Amino acid sequence: MYTAKGTIDGQPGIETYLPLVRRAAAKMIGRLPANVEMDDLVQAGMIGLMDAMQRYEQGHGAQFETFAMQRVRGAMLDELRGTDWVPRSVRKSQRDIAGAVHALEHQLHRAPTDSEIATQLAVPLQDYHDMLTDVRSAQLVYTDDYEASGDDTHYLDRHLPVDERTDPAAQLADRRFRESLVAAIGDLPEREQYVMSMYYEHDMNLKEIAAVLGVTESRVCQLHSQSVARLRARVKNW
Repeated sequence: MYTAKGTIDGQPGIETYLPLVRRAAAKMIGRLPANVEMDDLVQAGMIGLMDAMQRYEQGHGAQFETFAMQRVRGAMLDELRGTDWVPRSVRKSQRDIAGAVHALEHQLHRAPTDSEIATQLAVPLQDYHDMLTDVRSAQLVYTDDYEASGDDTHYLDRHLPVDERTDPAAQLADRRFRESLVAAIGDLPEREQYVMSMYYEHDMNLKEIAAVLGVTESRVCQLHSQSVARLRARVKNW
């Protein structure tokens, strides 16, 4: 076990392992939204590192670096879960739906229907529709209220750091990604293509789309969530 000075049997102190924490944070933040701060991950990782130093004992077969990395990553994940406004159950539903769609598309070589996705998830059709309604809240962030006026800088540009690795505009600039996304949209069922077109191209709200399609607003919400799930499954490698 580490001593009060942060050393163990003459081994280096805590400052020696700071690069380990920063490497773990840098690797993790590349897959996170731009609003996640690198310093917050490092701070959480430091707590995990200190916890590892207190708990580690030699002679149990694991190197300290291996043991510490598990604690560091765990502390960072706990920090992310604590600041996530979306319930974990909704995040799980989001992953489950995308996974079911991905598996069925490979199996059927076409876009699966609602009932087929519900069967793959082993839930009743109504429960699947309820899942779609829930996950919609975790899919979109509206920034219309923060549009810049005149020569003013956009609100998000002033408050969010630019990270080319996670910047959506930088990813959309990649021609291959755009082509993959366009192809995925083209493979959506016809009704879902209409929903995406009316919602994103024509700026129609759910009530207006529901009137055009002759369905309820909740059904439009479900169709939109299902479309997003299909697209996430198709472009997940990006």
